[in-house]
Amino acid sequence: MFDEEDFSARGPRQRAAEFFRRAYEAQMEKDYGEAVELYRRSIETYPTAEAHTFLGWVYSFDGRYAEAIDECLEAIRVDASFGNPYNDIGSYLIAQGDLWTCVRWFRRALRAPRYESYVFPHFNLGRVYEERGRPLDAARHYGLALEEQPSFAQAAKALRRVQSRLN
Repeated sequence: MFDEEDFSARGPRQRAAEFFRRAYEAQMEKDYGEAVELYRRSIETYPTAEAHTFLGWVYSFDGRYAEAIDECLEAIRVDASFGNPYNDIGSYLIAQGDLWTCVRWFRRALRAPRYESYVFPHFNLGRVYEERGRPLDAARHYGLALEEQPSFAQAAKALRRVQSRLN
């Protein structure tokens, strides 16, 4: 149960974290309007790179890529070491059909010191290079994605597909 009195006694970081937690729960329940409102409240209370990035992610579900990218850029301003917004910008650029500018964003994600999922920029670079007709680069990045996460079935399938075309 949410205790409003206890909540208001907390410091701004704790309140922002609670808004973020509730926003993420709403997002997972596909209540995107509620998620947007709660991520915004989290940011207003105590801005974090995570809240900006996740707000952008919700915007992307509606195809609001410009707003999603803006939130990711804000996330980078708050904490340039956080890798997710770099990868997300690259993904949004792919969704908009830009298979060129996205590469620098995926490369930045790979250099970010605070990132738990290097598998995703590698996989995304593989997708881009495959689409651009660079199968050796695609295979290399799919392989690197599998080194990061050996159980990543999409990367394994993509690597087999590219390798079969090379033979």
